[in-house]
Amino acid sequence: MSAAIKLSSPATREFWEIPVLFEDEHLLALDKPAGLPISPDRFDPQRPNLMKLLHSAIAGGKPWARERGLAYLMNAHRLDLEMSGVILLAKNKPALIALANLFGSEKPVKKYTALVSGEPPENQFEVDAKLAPHPVKIGLLCVDAKNGKKSKTRFEVLETFPRGGYALLKCEPLIGRTHQIRVHLRYAGFPVVGDGLYGGKPLWLSRLKPNYRLKPGHEERPLLSRAALHAEELSLPHPVTGATVTITAPWPKDLKVALKYLRQFAM
Repeated sequence: MSAAIKLSSPATREFWEIPVLFEDEHLLALDKPAGLPISPDRFDPQRPNLMKLLHSAIAGGKPWARERGLAYLMNAHRLDLEMSGVILLAKNKPALIALANLFGSEKPVKKYTALVSGEPPENQFEVDAKLAPHPVKIGLLCVDAKNGKKSKTRFEVLETFPRGGYALLKCEPLIGRTHQIRVHLRYAGFPVVGDGLYGGKPLWLSRLKPNYRLKPGHEERPLLSRAALHAEELSLPHPVTGATVTITAPWPKDLKVALKYLRQFAM
């Protein structure tokens, strides 16, 4: 089986080579790139999305789909547009139904990595704050103690960058809601770097490196301009065998580059 799935959008002339993280006869886990939505974008319906690209490739008999004999593929959960990392797909309807029940029961353990602004005073902390749709901003959520749904996230500090005022966190949502980690971190005072929707600022090398100089005629690009949130690990009982399956996705290039410069200039 191919170790990566190749997808393309002729309309936008974009190309993706998406690594396969786990596969058996029932499941396929991919390492979703940041910036590629899972499903149609409500504000830009023409924008390519992962499921449409996969279904078009299956219908078109692309080599990776043909060699697997794939006729069916559906996502069992979602990841935000800007997020990278583990996305789990079902290869048949019974597996999808079983996965839907698993995700509905909160049995899967999801672990994320986030780069945030600010330094938490404790190495481990929890945010237990109910979430509800934002009253004004469509598509956003906010903390709402009265009308919100129960939401809880556990955080652990992996690394701090005191000279820059940043920290790298492991995040584990104990009850999963849309945008939960992002909203809980903003609520705690540590917005995710690059998360423009929830108050996170881009990461600039010029703010970290002493005597930073930009070449004439060039414009500085941020080291991270998207929400620095990565779905690093998913652990769950296999929907058919019941055995524990743990799937991990390596850190994406932009996060690794950002951490390299933070370790060099902000420790």
